[in-house]
Amino acid sequence: MSGSPPSAHVLLSEYEQAIAPTDRFEDSEITPILLGLFGEVGSVMSTSKKLQREKTAFTGFQRDVEEELGDTLWYVAALCRRLDVKLSDMFARVLDGNGYAVSIAANADPAHPVAQVMTAKDIAPLDSVLLRLGEQAAKLLNLDVTAGTAKDQVLSFVRVYIEAIQAAHVSFSAVLSSNMAKACGRFIASNPDDLPDFDADFPEEEQLPRYFEIEISQRADGRSYLRWNGVFIGDPLSDNIADEDGYRFHDVFHFANTAILHWSPTFRALIKHKRKSRKHVDEAQDSGRAIVIDEGLSAYIFSYAKSVNFFEDQKTVSFDLLKAVRNFVRGYEVEACPLHLWEYAILQGYEVFREVRKNNGGIIVGNRDERTLHYKTAGK
Repeated sequence: MSGSPPSAHVLLSEYEQAIAPTDRFEDSEITPILLGLFGEVGSVMSTSKKLQREKTAFTGFQRDVEEELGDTLWYVAALCRRLDVKLSDMFARVLDGNGYAVSIAANADPAHPVAQVMTAKDIAPLDSVLLRLGEQAAKLLNLDVTAGTAKDQVLSFVRVYIEAIQAAHVSFSAVLSSNMAKACGRFIASNPDDLPDFDADFPEEEQLPRYFEIEISQRADGRSYLRWNGVFIGDPLSDNIADEDGYRFHDVFHFANTAILHWSPTFRALIKHKRKSRKHVDEAQDSGRAIVIDEGLSAYIFSYAKSVNFFEDQKTVSFDLLKAVRNFVRGYEVEACPLHLWEYAILQGYEVFREVRKNNGGIIVGNRDERTLHYKTAGK
């Protein structure tokens, strides 16, 4: 999830190949694929409903509909794999039929200088197209993959899907690019050398520490205190809620973000390691709003974590939570971190948090080079 603009040229075959490893369902599992497809089409329709209701107030329509159409295509591709047919072949069959105008276009990609541009001649309004897309998705719920008509049913869905792309006035290359980044970022571990390090080019005194040990202690007043290199940092914290839940130790999550994501405006401010040598970075990434995002994200995830016993005995994080996190940090440098790295940071942070909460303190050990966070008892 690099945040870079989508390529103007994305081959469907490249998309198919890239997302195939993100399909974690068994080859024999059809029902979850069909239900997922139906659900994503419903999400596209819900997004359109919001546009009708909120009009110009719904500023995120294009981004949201691109995401939902991308998720829909992911399930179509998964279904095609189970039918042993290529997604690109299904699109080719639709576009070879009647109802499409063909134009020859100059392509920006030197490796593919000429391209055919296919445009549906008559496109109905978006709501009308989405209703037909919903009808096709409903028909697929009864799909029998052993029947000879199965591929034709998927073909009918693809035909209306292409119309939906055009009626929604979204970039199909953006749909493919963003869905590839999202799916691969969630399910495929990155090469460590390809992960971002946001302050590597800054003076050492402006970098987040490569290795740190921070002691958290709780005093008789019930507040938590932080000490780094023998010096107290930050303000004493209480839970600030009627039912004690341990949020006074929430700085652990900033430490997890620091060690694993190489990002935490809050921690930078605490230890005065803001990147002031570049004013635009200091203002946009290390100061007021960025700190609010860091703190707000901590509180948001914590609210969810309380409902799942602070992720105890869990090895994964809800995809919906991860998508919410991504939207939360949109526009900030940490947007470049893939979702699987966010998942690791959340799980590691809460593993350490549970220990700190149980012992009312301890020492937090962070290692940015290894992207790890550990807990050890004070005095050991």
